[in-house]
Amino acid sequence: MRIDHIAYQRASSVSVLGLFLQLVMGLLLLIYGRSAGDVAFEVASLFALATMPVWIVLAVVFHQHRLERLESMEREDLITARGDATIFERSTGEQDAAARRLRMMHQWLVPSGSLLVAALLAGFGYFNWTRLAAMQDPGPEGPVFAVGTSLGWQLAMCLAISLAAFIFARFVAGMSQQPAWQSLRGGAGMMVGVALMALATAVGIVFHVFQRTEAIEWVARGLAVVQMAVAAEILLNWILNLYRPRRVGEMPRPAFDSRVLGLLAAPDNLVRSMNEAVNYQFGFDITSSWGYKLLLRSVGGLAALCVVSLVLLSCLVVVGPGQQAVRLRGGSISGRVHQGEILWKLPWPFETAEVVDIAQIRALPLYPMKAKVNKVNLWTDSAGDEERRPYIVAAPRLTEEIRNDFGPGSAAGGADPITAAGSTSAAASVESQLQGISDRFALVEADLVLNWRVREDGLLAWLNFASDARIRRVGLQTREAVLREFARREVCQLLSTQPLDQVLSPTGTLLATLIRERLQKTFDAQDMGVEVVSIQIPLLRPPGEAAPMYEEFSIDVQNARKDREEAQRRVGDSMAKLLGDSRMAEPVVSAIDAWRTLRREKGELDPLTVQQRQRVEQLLLESRGLIATQIRQARARRWEQHLVARGTASEVLGQAGAFHAAPELFMERRIMEVMSQGLSGVRQKYVLGVDPAKVRFDIQMQQADSGLNLGDYLEKKNP
Repeated sequence: MRIDHIAYQRASSVSVLGLFLQLVMGLLLLIYGRSAGDVAFEVASLFALATMPVWIVLAVVFHQHRLERLESMEREDLITARGDATIFERSTGEQDAAARRLRMMHQWLVPSGSLLVAALLAGFGYFNWTRLAAMQDPGPEGPVFAVGTSLGWQLAMCLAISLAAFIFARFVAGMSQQPAWQSLRGGAGMMVGVALMALATAVGIVFHVFQRTEAIEWVARGLAVVQMAVAAEILLNWILNLYRPRRVGEMPRPAFDSRVLGLLAAPDNLVRSMNEAVNYQFGFDITSSWGYKLLLRSVGGLAALCVVSLVLLSCLVVVGPGQQAVRLRGGSISGRVHQGEILWKLPWPFETAEVVDIAQIRALPLYPMKAKVNKVNLWTDSAGDEERRPYIVAAPRLTEEIRNDFGPGSAAGGADPITAAGSTSAAASVESQLQGISDRFALVEADLVLNWRVREDGLLAWLNFASDARIRRVGLQTREAVLREFARREVCQLLSTQPLDQVLSPTGTLLATLIRERLQKTFDAQDMGVEVVSIQIPLLRPPGEAAPMYEEFSIDVQNARKDREEAQRRVGDSMAKLLGDSRMAEPVVSAIDAWRTLRREKGELDPLTVQQRQRVEQLLLESRGLIATQIRQARARRWEQHLVARGTASEVLGQAGAFHAAPELFMERRIMEVMSQGLSGVRQKYVLGVDPAKVRFDIQMQQADSGLNLGDYLEKKNP
C-alpha cells in the first residue's frame, strides 16, 4: 500500500469514527445504568469513557502524519521544480515544521495520553472496586447492588453493543496490518475491551434471569479488576518504552497499545501464534499433518459431543448418605426431598439440584476469634484488644452477707440497729441504694462458636428461610449471616440478664446450656430448620484493662471471705463456749431481741416482757454452756447468802430473851467477848476508860520453854 497523506487521512477519519462510536456506547451504558439503577452498566460504561483519549490521540497523530506527508510532497515538488536540491537537502529536518511537531507528538503527546488513560482506568477501577466492596455489606443505610428491571432490553442492548464494538474492532485490527496504520492496534484493543465489557454484562444478566444473582456481582467486580489490570499494563508498556532501543525513522509503539486486548481483537494472530508454539514444541510442522487437520475438521463434532455429554451428566445427581437434595426449577423447589439415592432432573439451566449435607456439623463463630491458644490462657495475656466487641451483662447480685453488712440496721448502713429498725424511711432508702447497685450493668469479652446442622426434617425450611447468595466481605451465605445475627441477638439478650459472677464463673456447663436452649427455641420459632448441637466458649474474660483489676478484686474477695469465715469460726467457738452449742445462738439472740423490743415498747414490768425474759433465761439454762453455769453459780451464791442471813437473824432472835432479863449484864458480856476477840492477837494490851473498881488483873509470870511451845500460839478463850 502506498503510504501518503490519503492513507493517514483515512486513518484519522477512522479514529474520529471510533471516538464517536465509543462515546455513544459509553454514554448509552452510563445513562441507562443511572436511570435504571443498574450498577453493572455503570461499571462497564466507565471503561468506554476512560479509553476515549486513545482515539483522540490517534486522530491527532494521524492528522499530523498527513500534514507531514503533505509537507514532504511540497518539498519534493520544490526540489524538482528548481533543480538545485542542495539547500533543501541541507535543511531537511530543520525547516520541516510538520515533521518536527510529529516527533514532538510521539515524544510527549502519545506517552502523556497513555498515562492519562492509565490514570483514568486505575481511578475508575479502584472506585468501582471500593464501591462494590461496600455493597457486599451495605448496612442499614449503605449502597445496595442493584440490577435493572427490564432484563430483556438490557440483554439486547449489551449484545448489540458488544457485536458492534467487536465488528469495528476487527475492522480496525485489519487496517492495523498495514505499516502506516499500526498505531490503530491500540484503538482496536480498547474497542474490543468495550465489547468484552458489554458481553460480560450480558452473561451476568443471563445468570440473573436464572436466579443466580451473585453472578452479575462477580461480573461487576471482574470488570473493575480488568480496568485496573489494563491500567497496569499501559503503565508497564510506558516504562518499557523508556528503555527500549529505537531505530532511526521508526515510530515507537504507543503504550496504550495493549498486547492482550490486541490478541483478542485479532484472533487469527492468536491461532497463528498457537500453531507456531505447537510446531516448536514437537520440533516439526505438525500443523500441516493430516492428523492435525483431521482434528481441526472434527473439532466441531467433538465439541458438540462434549456439550451433549455435559447436558446428560447435568441430568444426574448422586445424593450420598447423610445428604439431602431437592430440584430447583426457576429458583423454586420442585418435587420431594431426596436422600441417599440418585436424583434425575431436567438439564441445566432448566433445573438445578441443591444438595445439603445434613450430617455435617458446621461451626459458626458469632464474632471473629482473635484469642491466641496457649497452654495456659490468662485474662491479662490479650487485654486491651480494642477491636473485640464486649457483651453487656448484669451487675453481680449482692449476697445476703453483703445485705446484712450494708443493709438497714447495720453500721455501714448509717443507722443504729435499735433506731434503724423502727425507721421505715431509712430502711427503704438503704434498700433502694442496694437495689440500684444490683440493677447496673457490666461488660465481658467472649468468643462464642455456634455448632449447628440442618435438621433431618428441616431441609425445606432451611432453603425457604433466606437466600443462598454469598456476601463477599463476610464470606458467608445470606442464610448463615441471618442465622448468626439471630444468635448474636439472643446471646446479647440472655447475657444482659445474667449476673457478672455467674457469667465469669458458671457452674459446669450451665451458661452454654442456657444459650443453646434459648437459640434452639428461637430457631424453631423462626422455622429455620436448624438444630443447635452445642455452644463453645473458648474465651471468657473481663474486658480490656479491667482483667488485672478483676483478678485483684477476686483476691480481695477471697481474703474477705477468709476473714469472714475466721470471724464466723470465732463466733462459733464463742457461742459453743457460752451456750454449749453454736446452733442455739440464733434462737437465743432472736429471743433477746424480742425481749428488748418488748421492754422498749411496753416497759420492764409488763407481763409479756417478764414472760419473754423468763423464756430467755430458760433458753440460757437449757444451753448447758458457760452462761448456764454462771447463772447456776449465781443462784447458789444467792441461796448461800440467804441462808447465812437467816442464820444470823435466828441467832439474834435467840439472844433477845437474855437481853430482856438482864440488859446491863448482857451488854457487858457482849463487850467483853468483842474485846477478847479483838485483843487476842495483840502483844501489848491496854484498857482505857474503865472504872478501876471494876478492873481485876490476873497476871502469871512464866518462863518460856525452849523449843517449840504450841501453847504460846494457841488462842485461849476466856471462861
